Amino acid sequence: MHFFPKKPALPLVCSALVAACSLMVQAAQNGSEEAAKQMKSLIPGVGLEASLFALEPMVVNPTNIDIDAKGRVWVTEGANYRLFQKWGKLRPEGDRILILEDSNGDGSADKQTVFYQGNDVNAALGICVLGNKVIVSSSPNVFVFTDENGDGKSDKKEVLFTGIAGADHDHAVHAFVFGPDGKVYFNFGNAGRRLLCPDGSPVKDRFGREITDQGRPYRQGMVFRSNLDGTDVEVLGHNFRNNVEVCVDSFGGMWQSDNDDDGNKGVRINYVMDFGNFGYTDEMTGAGWSQKRTNWETEIPNRHWHLNDPGVVPNLLITGGGSPTGILFYEGSLLPAVYQRSIIHCDAGPRVVRAYTPKAAGAGYNAETVNVLTSSDNWYRPSDVCTAPDGSLFIADWNDAGVGGHNMADQKLEAMTGRIYRVAPQGSGPKSTVPKLDLDSAAGCVTALQSPNGATRYLAWTKLHEMQGKAESALKKLWLGNDQDLRARAWNLLARIRGSEETYVNAAASDKNDSIRALALRYLRVEKRDSIALVKKLIKDASPQVRRECALSLHRNPSPEVPQLWAELAKQHDGKDRWYLEALGIGANGNEDACLEAYLKSVGDSWNTVSGRDVIWRSRSKNTPAFLVKIITDKATPETEKPRYLRSLDFIKGPEKDAALVELLTAETK
Repeated sequence: MHFFPKKPALPLVCSALVAACSLMVQAAQNGSEEAAKQMKSLIPGVGLEASLFALEPMVVNPTNIDIDAKGRVWVTEGANYRLFQKWGKLRPEGDRILILEDSNGDGSADKQTVFYQGNDVNAALGICVLGNKVIVSSSPNVFVFTDENGDGKSDKKEVLFTGIAGADHDHAVHAFVFGPDGKVYFNFGNAGRRLLCPDGSPVKDRFGREITDQGRPYRQGMVFRSNLDGTDVEVLGHNFRNNVEVCVDSFGGMWQSDNDDDGNKGVRINYVMDFGNFGYTDEMTGAGWSQKRTNWETEIPNRHWHLNDPGVVPNLLITGGGSPTGILFYEGSLLPAVYQRSIIHCDAGPRVVRAYTPKAAGAGYNAETVNVLTSSDNWYRPSDVCTAPDGSLFIADWNDAGVGGHNMADQKLEAMTGRIYRVAPQGSGPKSTVPKLDLDSAAGCVTALQSPNGATRYLAWTKLHEMQGKAESALKKLWLGNDQDLRARAWNLLARIRGSEETYVNAAASDKNDSIRALALRYLRVEKRDSIALVKKLIKDASPQVRRECALSLHRNPSPEVPQLWAELAKQHDGKDRWYLEALGIGANGNEDACLEAYLKSVGDSWNTVSGRDVIWRSRSKNTPAFLVKIITDKATPETEKPRYLRSLDFIKGPEKDAALVELLTAETK
């Protein structure tokens, strides 16, 4: 699958061999006895244990899961995965959306409800439960199903988005997730190509541009944010290959994985910087990473993402070969501390679920890695992970002999497998607990807002937002506490109480916590409020994370104050922080000429420093080529650095570039 791409970490097995051996392998893997054997092969991370929650025939080929506020596990299945392959449609009535429940409290699912079944959700790649509404991602459509009478069955189906390419393809539209700002976040891989409204008209971004992958300006896979009804769509990042899911922390930080071109050891984890280009193809031409270019990277994993090019946001991690799948940001307290505030990520090829704990490093991040659940059994293929209301993890296992080649080994419905495991602290046993919900009072809703489970937080957020000022007192108790994640969740609601917005923005801007100050800037962008006054207040903040958000807040901002503010931020670049430099480049977008002019006027003849040359290298101004020529022809510039500045010229158009090239040619002939 291409959430299981064509390069397993285990020895490569061709599709034909997998198919030839499949019947024999199926007999050895199907059923509770074989599931018990496979359980013995699971290797939980330090301080963790795993238990079996569900298996075939209750669930087969789980592609994606979510967990509701009642602790029920919702599953999309892929029995009809890759219909164009020789096995054809294995389930004629279409794939299922299931609700799995442990009704007797023994830790195993004993109740299955088919919420919906149809060929329009074959091998759906995403499910998001929001109260009585369920968002299902299945290219070419994103559906919203509604259970109007609470019986666990869909009563209404509506189209949220359509026209997304990549039907029956893993690089298509993926799961939605509810954010701390009341928006939904989602993505598609590079097969998605476009986004259309239900009536077939093109969806446009906040700047009026049609959302397509044709380089005007977006390319390849993208990350989006929108209202729950599909309005006000924003493209928050682009130029990914197959970015399977995006997760969002309580501060609105976005994290996701992305798969390389199979076999290049370049699978990556990204922090999604607003409006960033993430370098899968050439920004200007759309050329692939293997096409020769000036100053290309020595190592293929870096070359794969154009990391030497100006205008490419750095990766958080490169994790090597793999098949990245589901992801979440864990903000629970049940698991041991090493897993808390971590990105929890499934990688099906190497058969592992890992935790990456991001730590601020300049304007960006670095991360440490620990395993959550792996296995020595070749059929263990984790496809998704979700947090339950008690803080335990549930992991879906597609369960197949190999990955890749758009193939699967179990090509008969009666022999298909699929598993769901629960991961919890060692010694805690298999039973989950579900905290009782009180959504009738503000205090009860604030308690629910503290849940590690996204579906529970959605219910709480919705009620608290409806209460407006009536919820302020209860929310302020959380805001004035010590848990920074919970403070951020409370603040996101307090700042949306009508008439109190400015009060809470000012409070956040003066907070001691860097992430809270940065949150105030992010909030103004989300709400499309004027951010110039706050940028002016925080422009010399000690934290590069806060100044990064200042720079991003200038992106395509029409204020005449932008150039001078940008120049002040640019002067604080230390010449080492690529994340900060890329934030500056994003912030100058739409004002490139004026921004560089203001910077040069501010620094005068002192521009020729390590940091100043960085600013020139990343800029896209009409004046940039002349300064690049000065750097390239400067005898003090090492020969090894000149290709870097030559490459920068590829990202600029116009007569100024032509004149610079002539000057360079003339200089070479002298």
